[in-house]
Amino acid sequence: MESSPSPTITVQVKFGGRTIPVEVSASASVAELKRLLQPLTNTLSSAQVVDGSKVMLMASQGIHQGDGPITKNSSVPAPSTRRASNVKETQTQQSDTNVSRIRPERWKATGIIALSNSRLKAVPEEVWGCGSSIRILDVSDNCIEAIPQEISALKSLQKLILTANDIADGSISWEGLICVQTLTILSLSRNRLVTLPSSLGSMTHLRELRIANNSLENLPVEIGLLKNLEFLIASNNRITSLPSSIGDCESLKEVDLSSNLLAELPEAFGNLQNLKVLSLRNNGLTSLPSAFFIKCWRLITLDLHGTEITNDILRQVEGWEEFDERRRKKHQKQLDFRVGSSGVFDEGADDDYRRL
Repeated sequence: MESSPSPTITVQVKFGGRTIPVEVSASASVAELKRLLQPLTNTLSSAQVVDGSKVMLMASQGIHQGDGPITKNSSVPAPSTRRASNVKETQTQQSDTNVSRIRPERWKATGIIALSNSRLKAVPEEVWGCGSSIRILDVSDNCIEAIPQEISALKSLQKLILTANDIADGSISWEGLICVQTLTILSLSRNRLVTLPSSLGSMTHLRELRIANNSLENLPVEIGLLKNLEFLIASNNRITSLPSSIGDCESLKEVDLSSNLLAELPEAFGNLQNLKVLSLRNNGLTSLPSAFFIKCWRLITLDLHGTEITNDILRQVEGWEEFDERRRKKHQKQLDFRVGSSGVFDEGADDDYRRL
């Protein structure tokens, strides 16, 4: 006995601004209905898309146009969802690959690698692959613990900023840094350094050395070999004395040794004839080198706050009058806007009668 065929039903499908009648068996699955609809709906002309038409794509929420509806709370994803997830993972992997490729390309094009405050524990490996294209490397405000030998690959590096990391003695490849003969600015402030190696003296192209806010107890004798050094910022350390060789840094213009443990300056400090700015605040100093003001004849700014050096002591140092005149000229514009200025030296030295 043959079974009677299933009755057919007519489904009215709205698509592209028109209604499409579709006859389908009452026992047909949704998938079969979709197969019948596909040739009627999947062409641009059937959707009345013509030259110059505007098409808006809308993402559905809760309903996936695949093998049936899904909900946000579905515990087992539908096959189409798994396919979408796989596609997304593939796209993410491709995106990561593109980023890792695009980023070095951008670095090479600009010559600048700016990765400050990026939560890095190490310098990314792709940095070293940029080679001689890089002029500036800024990885400040991270958690970087070491600078490896690979730094030597950056043959054209001019500015290296390692400020505010977790770099300690022995974790810097100074041999690698020495190979970078173009390096003029090195910032190692706010790390965990206790000593600097003698090999620092081989970095003869340095113009600016920033080593503030470490735990340095001294400076190496070889620092005197840095003939091109113009700025030395070594504040907030534990430096108790300076090597006489610092007087050989003939290009020094600005020196900041504030908040250290200095009790005196070497006489050779007076050899810094290009020195213009000197900060010695918060040290245990009681005097300056005898010919300091005469030899440092370009000095304009002298900060002695928090020391034992008084105005009376300064007046006894030969060349004081000339220094005071230079200082007054520098501040002339500011003084013009002040009322009742006494003109007394007020950059740190106190009169004896003010001491208790």
